Amino acid sequence: MARIDYGRMPYAQQLEHLSLIERVALLPDKERRRFVRQALKGGKLEAFIAFWTMWARKAQEPPDGSWRVWLLMAGRGFGKTRAGAEWIHHLAEERDLRIALAGPSEDEVRAVMVEGSSGLLACAPEDNRPEWEPSRGLLTWPSGSRAFVYSGANPESLRGPEHDYAWCDEIAKWARAEAAWDNLMFGLRRGRFPRVLATTTPRPTPLMRRLLARGDVAKTKGTTAANVMLAESFVDYVSGLYEGTRLGRQELDGELIEDVEGALWTRALVEQRRSAAPAELKRVVVGVDPPATAGGDACGIVACGIDAEGIGYVLGDHSVRGLSPEGWAAAVALAAEAWEADRVVAENNQGGDMVESVLRSADCRLPVTAVRAKFGKGKRAEPVAVKFMRGRAKFAGIFPELEDELCGLTVGGGYEGPGRSPDRADAMVWAMAELLCAPQKAEPRVRVL
Repeated sequence: MARIDYGRMPYAQQLEHLSLIERVALLPDKERRRFVRQALKGGKLEAFIAFWTMWARKAQEPPDGSWRVWLLMAGRGFGKTRAGAEWIHHLAEERDLRIALAGPSEDEVRAVMVEGSSGLLACAPEDNRPEWEPSRGLLTWPSGSRAFVYSGANPESLRGPEHDYAWCDEIAKWARAEAAWDNLMFGLRRGRFPRVLATTTPRPTPLMRRLLARGDVAKTKGTTAANVMLAESFVDYVSGLYEGTRLGRQELDGELIEDVEGALWTRALVEQRRSAAPAELKRVVVGVDPPATAGGDACGIVACGIDAEGIGYVLGDHSVRGLSPEGWAAAVALAAEAWEADRVVAENNQGGDMVESVLRSADCRLPVTAVRAKFGKGKRAEPVAVKFMRGRAKFAGIFPELEDELCGLTVGGGYEGPGRSPDRADAMVWAMAELLCAPQKAEPRVRVL
């Protein structure tokens, strides 16, 4: 994902990628200075800098044509949020519009779409600045147009309200994406030509597949490297780490990465096995996959539980990275306390004994089972994957990083997921194996003191 050398492109091809301000930056020094001198005359420079069309790249501008849905699918740092915010500000100049702002959660809508560094408040022009009421989740523009905050995890909140336009962010992360999207579409019926912009880094979810399969959806794609305003050191760093990997292709190149051939968990299986955790659980176990070194891979920490009917649930992913043994052992203790676990199952190939000793020194009275891996990660995950296939194990929530790792484990023991090692997946497998595959013993809950 090396940065694109626009300077070597033919001029006509540059026009397809660069904003006006980027083209100015590529001019020879003499021509660039002449342009700036002209812009300074009559106080034009301030207006020039504030005008979005000067900064917008072609892929950040609304597509031509009579589209109802615009899907802007691009890598991180491409400028998706800025494109969405500027589109909404332009629309809100019209009087009395109702606009939906939907994200993975209401908190993320506020933090990213409204209050973020590229959000609606930061990008608001002086003459069209909306009033923000956080307690009501409401933005009101001078024109009288209003925007309302919604969550993709709460489809019912979108059942009923009518809107002229909508901006949906990170739809690939929505916990109840299809139901929320469908309710939004039923209510997108106000005004002459209702439209929706969906900005997202792609993941192969059912909703993403639906939108990509439709011929009437306007699709725009882009990469992290396309944004020449990003620090070159950042682009070089992430390229060196992730270029060519599945994670890099998805998060930086904006590619939709489908299921790995022979994967133990498919995206469809993960979606099918989402379910709320029961009110009462018979047991809770925290699985731990310790890192070999403090600065190496993540420490996988995943809490799982089992109900009275023998169905297992993934409850929480508490994995951490870059901590000392004392640091990640403390994170294990906190996870156990949060879920009132009765046991920790830790792999001792890379420090499971250390987990037990550090927990003991922290005055943790939780039983610890140290386990040693006899087979590869994929191989020992197979019995647990079968439990999910048969409906005997489920996900009590959405865990993107854990799910990505699970979908990279393949039959026969291979791994083709993000990162060097599926630490989160391994931790979940240890916990689920203890709950679903080992002989069961009734044990009292033990709190971490």
